[in-house]
Amino acid sequence: MDIPSGYVRQPAEQRRRQPRPDYGGGPTPLFDDTSSPGDPATFQNQQQGQGQFYGGMAGQQILSDPMANMAMQYGSSLATQGKDVMEKHIDRFISISKLKYYFAVDTTYVGKKLMLLLFPYMHSNWSIRYNKEEPVAPRYEINAPDLYIPVMAFVTYILVAGYCLGTQNSFSPELLGMQASSALVWLILEIVVITMALYIMSVATDIKTFDLLAFCGYKYVGMIGVLLGGMLFGSMGYYLALAWCSASMFFFLLRTLRLVILPDASHDMVSSGGNKGRTYLVLAIAVLQPLFMCWLTRHLIPSQN
Repeated sequence: MDIPSGYVRQPAEQRRRQPRPDYGGGPTPLFDDTSSPGDPATFQNQQQGQGQFYGGMAGQQILSDPMANMAMQYGSSLATQGKDVMEKHIDRFISISKLKYYFAVDTTYVGKKLMLLLFPYMHSNWSIRYNKEEPVAPRYEINAPDLYIPVMAFVTYILVAGYCLGTQNSFSPELLGMQASSALVWLILEIVVITMALYIMSVATDIKTFDLLAFCGYKYVGMIGVLLGGMLFGSMGYYLALAWCSASMFFFLLRTLRLVILPDASHDMVSSGGNKGRTYLVLAIAVLQPLFMCWLTRHLIPSQN
């Protein structure tokens, strides 16, 4: 038989048909089953390769899209502008360069300051070394006010208050939020009243708003001790801890604020009536702290009938 031109005879090995599978005597299917993926590992590698290929193509399309690049650049520029505006406006009201000194603490200072707040009776030197330009870093002076301990104590107080509410089966996020808001509002109101009193009495002192915030914020350390005493030992433990922490805070503020608000008669020419008014102001600030400590913790300890 004649072979058409252009026809290439294939070798016998390539033209050899694959053996048909044995179907156990059943009817032979019309077509071979080609739905099986063959080797599972090979099929999985093929699928992963295809996924990586299409994923890479999608990422390249996103990155190569001019609108996407423009949006990313515009968002980055807005974030940078917002940061600059925020820092500019914050610097108008709060000096960041001076605020950082109130957080310049270390572990040694925190431990010593906590002991001073809870056991101030053995401390002898209460003088505070100040630089007229910038306050001294607290880690170099234990008598210097800081904001690290008040901030951490406030957060810890809220957490302990939430635990106390949980033990009374009355915990809720709204109630905990009200507790935090109430403590914060009372603190701000206290600072405002003291600042107004200093202004009305025309007290010439180097004390700053951050100093007042630190001194008034130290009471949260005592409030944590009061709540722990109430949780561990009930009402009796609460009142004993409240009495000790209140006396310690009163003594601490009395000795500290006396050197800040009360002037030395040999260095400040003021009348005795002015000194008496400043003394009353120092006593009022020191007395307010135990009252706030009791007001913000008493309802968190269940009464024992």
